[in-house]
Amino acid sequence: MDMEQRARERRKRIVTHLARSHEEAERWDLEFWQQQTPQQRLSALVAIREDIKKVGPRGIQVKRLRERKRRRR
Repeated sequence: MDMEQRARERRKRIVTHLARSHEEAERWDLEFWQQQTPQQRLSALVAIREDIKKVGPRGIQVKRLRERKRRRR
């Protein structure tokens, strides 16, 4: 499954919440992850790690360099 397919699948099951404070957001986040099974939590961690590896620090550095060049023009 490529990133676009994964993104489409993820959008189907995404859960959101509008917090009125950082504390409320922290509580909601903790409750959300505590409701997930260990397998779901591990799967989420692995997916995030794989996404980070695809972008990588090099990808972020290149993006920043391009932004700096645009500002100089």
